[in-house]
Amino acid sequence: MGILTWIILGLIAGAIARLLIPGKQPGGLITTIVLGIVGAVIGGYIGNALLGKSVTGINTTSIILAVIGSIVVIAIWSAIFGKH
Repeated sequence: MGILTWIILGLIAGAIARLLIPGKQPGGLITTIVLGIVGAVIGGYIGNALLGKSVTGINTTSIILAVIGSIVVIAIWSAIFGKH
């Protein structure tokens, strides 16, 4: 995948994950994209390890795996940098 595909997938996955996680999360658009990209990588790793599926582009399987990874990353990010 090219860098533009990773950025688009990161934005999609990060935005969906932010909508699914209750409460306000710290960070703006750039943070969402970066956490979404990291989430896509983690989701791809988890999907490959458990299901033999990977993040391969902008398709349904990749988006689902990226959102799952992004939820994990955003939850950790919020626990560390969110208001306590």
